[in-house]
Amino acid sequence: MAVASDVVSLTKDDFASFVAEHPLTLAEFFAPWCGHCKALAPEYEEAATTLKEKHKDIALAKIDCTAENELCNEQGIEGFPTLKVFRGLDLVSPYTGQRKADAIVSYMIKQSLPAVSSLDKDTLENFKTADDVVLVGYFSDNASNQTFTKVADTLRDSFLFGATSDEKLAAAEGVTAPSVVMYKSFDDNKLPFSGEFTVEDLVNFAKVEAMPLLGEVGPSTYTSYIESGIPLAYLFIDNTEDKEKFTEILLPLARKYRGVINIATIDAKMYGQHAENINLKQEWPAFAIQEISTNYKYAYDQTKDITKDGLTEFLGLFESGDLSPTIKSQPAPETQDGPVWIVTANTYNQIVLDEDKDVLIEFYATWCGHCKNLAPKYDELARIFWDDEELKNKVVIAKVDTPNNDIPDDIRGFPTIKLYPAGDKSNPIEYEGDRSVKSLADFVRDHGKYGIDGWAVAVKNAGETTLEPEEGTADHDEL
Repeated sequence: MAVASDVVSLTKDDFASFVAEHPLTLAEFFAPWCGHCKALAPEYEEAATTLKEKHKDIALAKIDCTAENELCNEQGIEGFPTLKVFRGLDLVSPYTGQRKADAIVSYMIKQSLPAVSSLDKDTLENFKTADDVVLVGYFSDNASNQTFTKVADTLRDSFLFGATSDEKLAAAEGVTAPSVVMYKSFDDNKLPFSGEFTVEDLVNFAKVEAMPLLGEVGPSTYTSYIESGIPLAYLFIDNTEDKEKFTEILLPLARKYRGVINIATIDAKMYGQHAENINLKQEWPAFAIQEISTNYKYAYDQTKDITKDGLTEFLGLFESGDLSPTIKSQPAPETQDGPVWIVTANTYNQIVLDEDKDVLIEFYATWCGHCKNLAPKYDELARIFWDDEELKNKVVIAKVDTPNNDIPDDIRGFPTIKLYPAGDKSNPIEYEGDRSVKSLADFVRDHGKYGIDGWAVAVKNAGETTLEPEEGTADHDEL
């Protein structure tokens, strides 16, 4: 018996009319074989039911791209699941929130509100506690209000914005227009903006001050820390006593380096394996800094006790640029026996950043089941280029054991596949299609400098044997 669903299934026949009729629609483009689509399904259903009960103007829909290939091509869908926010047919934006029911609900409610909500004495108090972080502008001139609106348009996916021109409200809050105040459910509950009234400075204020002074790294906060672009210092602890002890030590340091280094604790019992990603042994307590922009890691010497003086010196050396990164690299193979080139941290620049070659590289982990499933197809793809001397000098198919090698890429799931085109290494292109040999070969053809059609070469070399493209998946094992 079919189970009733609050998620609307759409086809090419009713997609346009449905989106046109609803002021706000979140659409999931999926494939039935996609593991992450299956994992998202119950969260998506729960979010749809919650929104149906509380916000009937927000609709959640789904499109099966295996049945609606034409529609999905029109929408530029290259990987699954892809979620897009539609405000009618002409205003479309990617969904950038987390794939949990409460996160979907929160994200879509933010999308349903004006970029800046108009506030008065009857609505201000409730608005100040409507989310963990809200920003309120107090204005007496239109120019400042327009600047604030530009900031709200930029950050509407992350924060709630409100504004008022009531001078009495501003006076009651202890500010003089024009002014912006951040209200938080943690740390300093009320924080006025004191910088220059520009879009850039206001955006920076919002991103920096919205982070907890001394937060905790976990599934719901990790992305925010990474996207802040600020170096992240982790303290791994596995008991309450250490947490209390180090909180007292770290709070003044967190305040000193506010906006320069984010400092946070992390539960070593739950997420201890992550320590190895930042070059620490699983021995607690442990401390390290991850430089987000370069992905370099700086590990506090684990043979020494972590003390207030030691942390103060360590953070100071990092800020001054006098701390050397801890580089983790496997030994490079003496020879590349092919067909897949083995990349390590020490050979990354030499192989991947070779300006004369299109380099397709798989970032994998040895424990990743999806990586193991991909391996024979990836080998087959590599063999196409390896066996032809001319192609071998233009296209490299490579892989790197990411957890065991420090590489300058922020990789959040395995396998991740990227193409570094010859002559344009600063603009790698991430692969998001299914993992068949043909699809991967077509990706190299379409985005590489040389436009080599590897699949056509493989078909030609097969002679009378007909090569059939096999179905692949686009699943990842997340970090």
